[in-house]
Parts: sequence; structure tokens; C-alpha cells
Amino acid sequence: MLRVSGLRAEVDGHVLVDGVSFELAAGEVLALVGASGSGKTTTGLALLGEHAPGVRITGEVRLAGTAAYVPQHPSSVLNPVRRVGSVLREVARRQVARAADGRRQEASGAQGWTGQRQQASGAQGWTRRQLAGGAQSWTRRRLAQAADERVVEAARRARLPVELLGRYPHQLSGGQQQRVVLAQALLPDPALIVADEPTTGQDGLLRSEVIEEFRRLRAQGIALVLLSHDLAMVRTLADRVAVLHAGRIVESGPAASVLDTPRHDYTRRLLAARPEPRAATGTGDVLLEVRDLVAAHRGGPPVLAGVSMSVPAGACLAVVGRSGSGKTTLARCVAGLHRPASGTIALDGRPLPGHLARRARDVQYVFQDARASFDPYRAVCAQVARTAVRLRGATTQEATAQAGSLLERVGLGEQTAGRRPSALSGGELQRAALARALLAGPRVLVCDEITSGLDALVQAAILDLLDELRRDLGLTLLLISHDMDVVARLADRVATLDDGRLAWDEIS
Repeated sequence: MLRVSGLRAEVDGHVLVDGVSFELAAGEVLALVGASGSGKTTTGLALLGEHAPGVRITGEVRLAGTAAYVPQHPSSVLNPVRRVGSVLREVARRQVARAADGRRQEASGAQGWTGQRQQASGAQGWTRRQLAGGAQSWTRRRLAQAADERVVEAARRARLPVELLGRYPHQLSGGQQQRVVLAQALLPDPALIVADEPTTGQDGLLRSEVIEEFRRLRAQGIALVLLSHDLAMVRTLADRVAVLHAGRIVESGPAASVLDTPRHDYTRRLLAARPEPRAATGTGDVLLEVRDLVAAHRGGPPVLAGVSMSVPAGACLAVVGRSGSGKTTLARCVAGLHRPASGTIALDGRPLPGHLARRARDVQYVFQDARASFDPYRAVCAQVARTAVRLRGATTQEATAQAGSLLERVGLGEQTAGRRPSALSGGELQRAALARALLAGPRVLVCDEITSGLDALVQAAILDLLDELRRDLGLTLLLISHDMDVVARLADRVATLDDGRLAWDEIS
């Protein structure tokens, strides 16, 4: 049902994808794996007839049916000023109206342009011309009812609690936002779903539910193309695996064969990379202290109920828990991005300023959704450099040099960083966001799922860099993560957030 032949993508003379070809049957799952920037997302978008601005696509993509997309960064497709349920209902109403209009046109063709045909159209169609008087209110009710039923069914299949439909995107965790976009993708009942890092930022239970949902979709004959660094999920779901490196497929075949007996050296290195646990550090004086913190979303019950914690200078505290448990709300309170109802947050025994600009010099936040934190119209390197100008008083020349050096350190060369955000992959933008935060010279770095969009090789390099900064600069980390390998690699202490309160565990 899907055939891709000789797919090629390039921008400004730089080749992103080069000669990619594959086929996919109904109900089959293909996983595209590889490093950030290897061409996975560009390939996935091409299957939908889409591409980033400035990218030139050649080759052939043939698809029998409709396709839907689940992006790596859900907030990039969610309207920040509208409740998620209203957006889903609007999409569903348009789909129902188009389907009804199609039935009306079929009936019209059979009956001809007669009064009889117009009468039948009024009963069957939901077009503007027929919406008049009593018939108008009746058809609108039918339209709204059918749309609501479709939204409820899509939410059920995506494991999206209906009570979340009344929230705005910023009131949802990363995992909850992912379930919203999965529900949106399921609304048109697609033949193909392209899922870009579908388990990013989700706890183990929700990750298992997503995998189970994809299994059910596969059983219904829906084909899946997974773009993922989650090799455990790939092993569980995929029928076939294609490994992308520098825009080319360097190895492909049955999932078990590629993952258990890889032939290409790059595949072997990708599978072998895994964070190693480290010895605990950061046992000095307390730097960051939170006392009796209470926070909620507007009009809702408390998400944090009297949370208290302390983190020594140079230490890493990891906060874990289910999606929606309040981890990101806690992190945003520390960074000054969410105003708590009560409680105190202190640095070196002094309350942190309530004004965000004054707090940003000492506390920097690296967001899970890096793309949403960048201006889409300015070069990435310029946005990174601006941090040093605004927060440290550096000159433009000094900031540019410092930004270039730090971007190189996180694996982004001058050519890549000189592009706009739309030309970078999600993993590349996460590294740029980390460089931008570090350029401020913070004392506390809040890391919200910052390695979720990175392949194992790049992830290991970033974790080594964070360890180096802790050792050399005494940088203190507040880590929000579902990846227990990353937690074991970085954290000195682990706190589980559940029912608004923290429970503590020590790293052995």
C-alpha cells in the first residue's frame, strides 16, 4: 500500500536524504532508526507530501489511502490559545461534513439537477446552501453529534481521558500532549500513520499503552512507519527496520535480524551505546531548596500538594513519575514559568526573584519540546548567542564566538546551526536548546526529558558533557525523565512524584 522509490531531499546544496527506497504492506510496521539529523523526519514528512521550508524533494511516493502524522513535538501542532477538545471537534466536524457532502454529491449525480435532488440533498447533506430554517438546526445537531462521537472514539483509542479535553496545551504534560495528537491522527481513520518518536517523554505504563494501541492499529490493517530512537519499542513493534545514516539506508531487513545480528558498523555502534551508572557526587551545601510548594492549573485541583526538596551544589536530583503527575509543573515553578499558589523556592538560602528575567540568570530551563522554544524565523546560532548578550552582558562578537564554541561541543557544526529551526531535526534542536541554556552560565539547570529525541550515541556525548560541567563548574541539575538509564547515569537522588507529593529513593 506504500511504495517509495529514489527519495531525495536537499536544501541549499546540502543533501538530507539520498536515494531512500522501501515498500510497506497494509498492517506492516517499518521502523526508521538512526542519529538525529540522519533524515528520518524528512523521510516521514515526504510520505505525507510535506517538507520543511526550502527543502527540495525528488523521487516517487505512492500511497493507497490516506495518511496521518504524529509529530515528535506535539505542541508544534497544538493551538496554544484553544482548548484541545475544541480543536479536535473542529477537525472532526470538517471530516464529517466532507463525508456527508460526498454522499450528497453521489445522490445528486444519480438524481440530476431537479427539485427532487434538492430535497434529497437537504435531508442528506450538511452544506451551507441547505442549512436553512428548521432543517438548519437539525443538521447542525446531527453534525455536532457525529463529530462528538468521532472525538470520543479517537480519544478512547489514544487513551486520552475525556476530562483533559477542556484543558489548554500548556496545562498538559508532554505525554498527554502526545495522546492528543495521536487522537487527532486517528480521527480520519487513516491507512498509514507516520509516528515520529511516539513514546518520547512517556512513563513506562503509558509507553506500554501506546505500543498496545499501535498493535491494535496494525491488526486493523493500518500500516505504521515509526521514526524512533526507542530500540526497545522498535523491537516490540516493528516487522522491519531500516537504519539511516547521513541520509542513506545503510542496513535494512527483518527487525530481529537487524537488531540481533547487525551487519553494518554504524548499526553495531548504535545498538551498543548505553548510559552507564556513575558514582554519586554533589554532597556539599544545599543550593536549591523548595519548601511546601503548592501549585495548580487554573480552575483545577492542586497538582503539587506541599512538595519540599533540597539539592546540594553540583548534585543532580531526578524527579520521576507518571505522565501528568506534575513533574513538569514542579520544574516550571523552579524556573519561574509557573506561579505557585504557596510555598517558597530559595537559592543559597535567599528566595528566588519572582520576575522571570531576574531568575533566568541563575536558573535555566531546557524544554522537552525544543522546537516550540525557538523563533522559527531566526537562525539557531543567533538565538543561542542572544542569551549571552541579554543575560551576561556580552558583546555581539563575544556572544557569537562563545555560542559557536558551545554548539560545536554539543555536536552542531557552523553550517547546521546557521539554519532556521525548521531545517534542524528535533534532536539537533534539543542540543541547540541545551547550548543556549548553558551559555547563560546558570547555577541550576532544569532538564525536562532533554535526551528523549537523541540517538544513543549523541545521548551518551550529552550526558558526558553534563557530567563534565557538574565537575568543573559545580552545575546543579534538576532532571525530569522517564528514562531510567539516564537517571542512573546522572542522578545522585531520585524522587517519585505521585498524588502531588514526593517519595524519596537513594541511588545505590
